[in-house]
Amino acid sequence: MTKIFVVGSYVEALTIRAPRLPALGESLVGDGVDIGPGGKGSNQAIAAARLGADVRLLACVGADVFGERALRLYADEGLSREHIHRIPDAYSGIAFVNVLPSGDNWITVDMGANLRLTPQHVADCAALIGECDVLMAQFEIPQETVAAALALGKQLGLMTVLNPAPARAADPEMLANVDILTPNASEARLLLGLPPAADAADEELARRLLDYGVGSVVVTQGERGALIVDAKGATQIPAPLIQAVDVTGAGDSFNAALAVALAEGQELADAARVAVRAGAYTAMHLGVIAGLPTREQLESFP
Repeated sequence: MTKIFVVGSYVEALTIRAPRLPALGESLVGDGVDIGPGGKGSNQAIAAARLGADVRLLACVGADVFGERALRLYADEGLSREHIHRIPDAYSGIAFVNVLPSGDNWITVDMGANLRLTPQHVADCAALIGECDVLMAQFEIPQETVAAALALGKQLGLMTVLNPAPARAADPEMLANVDILTPNASEARLLLGLPPAADAADEELARRLLDYGVGSVVVTQGERGALIVDAKGATQIPAPLIQAVDVTGAGDSFNAALAVALAEGQELADAARVAVRAGAYTAMHLGVIAGLPTREQLESFP
């Protein structure tokens, strides 16, 4: 069984469908409420476990009802809770998610206890990390903790996968420890210090990120699939045609499937084909956890 170590976040997500973006000061009536667990690290860990990997998650939650929910969730999903730290004087991360009829969304997050995850927490897990095949990280925790995790993973010989979301400018020294970087186009721009809407093609953005020492860049493109850019060239991976319901967890599903396939020895292009199918599967469901596929569900997905 492949082993994956996830350094990440837990966020309680409150999701509601809205007919459109509200005007400033407007109270807009929506429907289809979903209240449940989320957070990129947590989602990716659960998704990878459902796909058959042996997963360890390092995260912080608050001493509140949402932290309790997180621990119950991990028990139900067969994930170890050994490295889930409950912070007595902090609340768990909370996200407010509004979903449009197209399935697109906009999200506001208060990271709460996630900001208390430190490089020392990572160092304390060094022996366990060294037993794994892939280390995954995201940007919902302090950047110095992400940097420490990537550096340790690289030092110990793991494949390192960074999903740079929520987007922020990144230290080039940190990016040099990333084997697989998985931004969307706006995240790629922000990593490079550009405005989110700067005029630049996805391949150009990816090649500029390679100059920082990243091994390969996989630009996620929603309904268009993904674009792989590395020293060998650029490869477009198309996505299946679906009717999206909620894209909130699609990126997390994509990253988990990509990591599992790579850990199992698949080439990057083949792993990305699995990943775009996983993302599409998740986008067809309201709420993240309900939409994360098992291996059997993904293999039978058209």
